[in-house]
Parts: sequence; C-alpha cells; structure tokens
Amino acid sequence: MIVATLDKKGSLHHACKGIVSIDSAGGLYLLDLYRGRTYANLKENKRISVIAVDEHHFLGYCLKGKAQIIPREKLPDKIIRAWEERITSRITQRVLRNIREEKGHPRHPEALLPEPAYMIAVKVEEIVDLTPHHLK
Repeated sequence: MIVATLDKKGSLHHACKGIVSIDSAGGLYLLDLYRGRTYANLKENKRISVIAVDEHHFLGYCLKGKAQIIPREKLPDKIIRAWEERITSRITQRVLRNIREEKGHPRHPEALLPEPAYMIAVKVEEIVDLTPHHLK
C-alpha cells in the first residue's frame, strides 16, 4: 500500500506501509515500521489517502479518510503475530524463488526489518475507483 500524508508546508509525502486488515465498518489498519515522516505528518494532520493497485488486472483504488495513531505498546498480540507470520512467509517465498533460480534480491531484506513502531487506523470516508472507465 502507498500512503500519502501532508507535511507542515502542505507538500505530499508518500510511503509504503504494510496492511494489517480491513473491516466492514470502513476501517483500514496499516503497520508502520518507523516513526519517520509519515508519523510526524499524521501528528500534525490526520488526513490520509491510501492507494492500492493491481497492475496485472489494471485495477486500483484510492481510499481517503482520517488516521489515528495507535502506539506499539497498545497493539494487540495478534497483530504482532500476524506481522511475524507475514515476514516469515515473505522470507520463505524469497528462499524458494532463489532455489528455483528466479532472479530477485540476493539477500533477505525482510529479515532485517524492525518490528512495527505503531499502527495507523484509517476511518475511510471516500473510495475513488482508479480503474479506467472503459475497463469496468
């Protein structure tokens, strides 16, 4: 997922974040591994947009709303376990691709990622369908 936030000067900042879940009440939950620019921007301005695209099917959506920061110490254990399982799965898939000699990253960068620093809970207020009209 690509997340867009605004800095103090009103400039857009984009960053990749890991999705945790989506609920039927319009909630989207993302993990952030660092307390960098996205974190600082959300402390100042809760407006956020999240862009997801499927380049193979030529589909995409932009989810716009307001974010809430949930500190690491308040994250449920099941969220941390789900993150660890996702990282393990990604490493496994990379190892299997490397065994099959499919080209990719020669190392396992997922193994070097830190644990999530916080979670972003987004209350989705608007969904924009990015799919070209002639493909709908």
